[in-house]
Amino acid sequence: MTSTPPTASDQRATVVAGFLGWTLDAFDFFLVVMTLTAIAKEFGKSDAAIALSITLTLAFRPVGAFIFGLLADRYGRKLPLMIDLVFYSMVEVLTGFAPNYTSFLVLRALFGIGMGAEWGVGASLVMEKVPARYRGVVSGLLQQGYALGYLLAAVCYLLVFPHWGWRPLFFIGGLPALLALFVRARVKESEVWRETRHENWSGLGRTIISNWKLFLYLTILMAMMNMVSHGTQDMYPTFLERDWGFSPTTRAALTAFSQVGALIGGVLCGLYSDRLGRRRTIGLALAGAVLTVPVWAFAPTLPLLWAGAFTMQFFVQGAWGVIPAHLNELSPDPVRGFLPGFAYQFGVAIASQIPHVQALFATRTSYAQAMALSAAIVFILGALVAGLGPERRGVAFGLRVGTSNGPR
Repeated sequence: MTSTPPTASDQRATVVAGFLGWTLDAFDFFLVVMTLTAIAKEFGKSDAAIALSITLTLAFRPVGAFIFGLLADRYGRKLPLMIDLVFYSMVEVLTGFAPNYTSFLVLRALFGIGMGAEWGVGASLVMEKVPARYRGVVSGLLQQGYALGYLLAAVCYLLVFPHWGWRPLFFIGGLPALLALFVRARVKESEVWRETRHENWSGLGRTIISNWKLFLYLTILMAMMNMVSHGTQDMYPTFLERDWGFSPTTRAALTAFSQVGALIGGVLCGLYSDRLGRRRTIGLALAGAVLTVPVWAFAPTLPLLWAGAFTMQFFVQGAWGVIPAHLNELSPDPVRGFLPGFAYQFGVAIASQIPHVQALFATRTSYAQAMALSAAIVFILGALVAGLGPERRGVAFGLRVGTSNGPR
């Protein structure tokens, strides 16, 4: 039995929902990145103490991926996605009311649960709807919702923060709740899930356990990839303030400019991964990132600093643009809602210490040295892990052929 192809309007609505869900998720996450020093000042804490909240968000993302991923494989992709959009919107608004440092940390941990849930559920729904020949470019577009979220956070910071401070920014984070209404009205359930779903929890559990080797590999890959992204993004506005002495306006403008590079890189690399292959595209992008490290971290002039920021995020998010297609193609149909998302977020948890470690190391040297060293190491390791792993580019979804799919 083959699945009924989704209509063009359903495909478009699903891509829009997945893209905006990840955009708003990233927007909410990067508000802390943009306002880190201001939050530290209000709560009377160090940069490293507030950077710990970023670590907590990252560390709790596997909890959300685990819970909502299981629900997505058991009950469908659509309902868990709507519930999650409302959940993390509420937490984000409450963050704007946080009365002290402790409550702020608790809320950021809860936000991590919501953020961890969105990617796996949304990516599986999108990848199961679009034709195989478009997976690469849609993968790049979908993943760059993350870059657009960072860009929007920078723009909102530029417009709102100088006048009203950091708290109103988090009230804007309630917007994803409206997206849940769009999903309810316009997006249809995945036919691939309908045909390959498990009728009980025990069958789902056995399928997950039988794919433990694949899960282990995906977790290691995603640990490297999350060190690549968070190691170049999370502390970057703080680097611009501490090492360059930039004002909030200049920091926001440069950060926004770098995310334009990310958007272009993610879509282009996703597109070319359909021709070059997923692994090769990741490796080439990370090789370009290694070559960019000197000008990105140690630019002798302001124009080179801007060029380095743009180029770095072009390559970093270029490598990331391949990930939604690559992980979903590697995952068997019956656990596609759970396995890619949980491996992704488990990798995030492993990588979650990198902003905190960079902040601590910078107190003894500089942010430039801390970020350059960590970035170069994870770029090389990430390229190796991706190159040594399996690939199933263009595999057909919705075919009941056992519970595991081997590498192509």
